[in-house]
Amino acid sequence: MSGQKVQWGVLGVAGIAVKKVIPAMQKGSWSEIAAIASRDPRKAHEAATKFDIAKACGSYEELLQDPEIEAIYNPLPNHLHVPWSIKAAEAGKHVLCEKPIGLTVREARSLLAARDRTGVKIGEAFMVKTHPQWVRVRDLISKGVVGKLRSTIGAFSYFNRDPQNVRNVAEWGGGGLLDIGCYPITISRWILGEEPLRVVALLEADPEFGTDRLSSAMMEFPSGHSIFTCSTQLVPYQRMQFLGTEGRIEIKIPFNAPNDRPCEILIDDGKDVLGSGITVETIPTCDQYTIQGDAFSRAIREGSEVPVPLEDAIANMAVIEAMFRSQQTRRWETPRI
Repeated sequence: MSGQKVQWGVLGVAGIAVKKVIPAMQKGSWSEIAAIASRDPRKAHEAATKFDIAKACGSYEELLQDPEIEAIYNPLPNHLHVPWSIKAAEAGKHVLCEKPIGLTVREARSLLAARDRTGVKIGEAFMVKTHPQWVRVRDLISKGVVGKLRSTIGAFSYFNRDPQNVRNVAEWGGGGLLDIGCYPITISRWILGEEPLRVVALLEADPEFGTDRLSSAMMEFPSGHSIFTCSTQLVPYQRMQFLGTEGRIEIKIPFNAPNDRPCEILIDDGKDVLGSGITVETIPTCDQYTIQGDAFSRAIREGSEVPVPLEDAIANMAVIEAMFRSQQTRRWETPRI
């Protein structure tokens, strides 16, 4: 099958799958959505019809048993990421699993063991890491455009108080830190090229849902600091800034990059606080989910590493877990893998 597109199956009809990932992957050069499954056969057939997918499966098990399916995309609620990814691996399928990879480091490590036992490829779906705007920012910073990078500052928020939404169900791994706080964490680790020495966090819980609705955290890295605020109940907003000794880079739409218009990177030479030294670099229109899918499919075909391997996913989970501990202890905590 070396010259053919990878045959993908999708577990469930989650919003991110039907609204973003499936349509995007169908545009890929290396990926083909060949089947979709739902525990409600009607939903599976409706999605298959809408997206012209060849096979509709009335259960996840049926999809995993299909010998023609090579890889699984897992967009299920957070608490189902590891269990169903393990089942997919044991069925001999490669797995692209939505973030966060799991609910705890221990759980994520069980997935790592399954990967090593079965020999399949498993990766976390942090689509930002293959988006050209992020590849460009990482390159600019590595070339010293901002001087020595010392600080990353992030904000990521939206407003959602729907009690039926999975993001607001505590036992399913809901809350802002797991859903969106994971982004500034992984980006800070990736751009700095280091792991945080210690972290501290302040989380405010929704009195009805029990999930964290307003979360702020600080990470101390060997070369600098990273801070961010995320929320499930604030005005929709997102930004990432990178401050160095000689300049600054800002990404206008860092995480939910649009697929219908170019993206912009602001590069500030620090001439003054008025922004007269800012130049704007435009990144051509693209779909980060198409790029992510093809990058993972190429890794399968070429036998190379996936964009976000499990080792990185577990390290990110360790930071998140340390932040939850910090909320309880009211102290700095060290991530433990």
